[in-house]
Parts: sequence; structure tokens; C-alpha cells
Amino acid sequence: MKKIIFSIFVLAMIAGFTSCAQQTTRVKAENVSNKDLSKYSKAAFASGCFWHTELLYDDMVGVVEAISGYAGGDMNNPTYEEVSTGNTGHAESVMVYYDSTKVSYATLLKAYFEAQDPTSVNGQGYDRGTQYRSIAFYTNNDQKTAIENYIKQLNDSKRYKDPIAVEVKPLDKFYTAEAYHQEYAKNHPNEPYVKNVCTKEVKNFQEKFPQLIKPGQMLK
Repeated sequence: MKKIIFSIFVLAMIAGFTSCAQQTTRVKAENVSNKDLSKYSKAAFASGCFWHTELLYDDMVGVVEAISGYAGGDMNNPTYEEVSTGNTGHAESVMVYYDSTKVSYATLLKAYFEAQDPTSVNGQGYDRGTQYRSIAFYTNNDQKTAIENYIKQLNDSKRYKDPIAVEVKPLDKFYTAEAYHQEYAKNHPNEPYVKNVCTKEVKNFQEKFPQLIKPGQMLK
């Protein structure tokens, strides 16, 4: 019995170190940026935990703001707890506002596929469930074509053993996540999950493509 209890304890500890899930309830934030974002282009992506995806884009050249939220489902104004059940259809997503004169959508799309396993179904790493599935959202036909062409290119290249599992969906609505999720990785750099998963994955991307990172923003 002691061995069983110990095993359960170890598994719980591992989950805490390797999962994006949090149980704390917070008041939902409607506006999390004090910047005027109306003049910038938009792109939206889902690829596992939104802490990771937000961190990925936050320090890229040309990105003005990256906001964590929920998209892809049918429920209006979902909370984190509701999305975490996997029953809302929504995925943890990030809205990227960018200056198209400094970074192209094609570059943002490349970063999206490079910083994840695009063949993974319903999750990345230890984050499993439809709320963690990968979705490349499009806001216009040009983005839709770019996504579909990129996926075809990757499949044709045989770079991956399995086919690309990223969904391609129109961005109907984007719901901003609770305030405590915004810039979570930057605000909690020493949390085990952030340190061992989010930061590690983004750091690998930055080291591979240093020219895409804002001066002085390389992760250490």
C-alpha cells in the first residue's frame, strides 16, 4: 500500500512539473493591453499551452503584442476552468498583433510550426486534450492559403514520419484569457513547468533562429 501511495504522489509531482494546468480561479480580463492595437495585423495560433505560444511570439521582431485566450469552440465567454474540461471545443490560443512592415505572416507561420510537434494530435508533450490541440487560425483568404500551402509543403517533404495534424480554421471569435495567464511565463520564470517546458522549447527556437528575436530578448 505504501508503494502505491508513493507512486501516486510521484505522478502528481510529475504532473505539476510538466503540465500547463492550473486550478486557481481568477476574474476574467476583457482588456489586457494598454496599447492601441487597431492599426496592426492579426494572426492567431493554438499549439498546446498558451503560456508557451505567447512566450514564443512575445519576443519576435515585429510583434507588438501577444495575448493568451481561447478560440475554436462554440461556447461564449468561456472561463479557463470550462475550457480545461475539453468540452467547450475551444483551444488555448494566442492572438498575435504584428507590424507587417517588420515581420511577415509567413515568418510567423514558420515560427509556429518550428516551435512544436505539428504531427501531435490533441496536445503537445504532457498537455493532452482537445483544449491543447494545434490550430492555425486564419482571418482572411491569404492566411488560409498560406497555412494550407505550408502544411502541404511539410507533408510533401517527408520531414515528419506522421502527417501534419494541425487544424486549419477560420477565426470566428477570440476570447481573452484571465489576467493571470497573460505573460505568465515571463512573470513566473522559475515555476517548474515554465522553466522545464515553456522556456526550454522557446529557447531552442530562439537559438535556431536568432535573427527573428528582438535585440536583448534572447532567453538565457
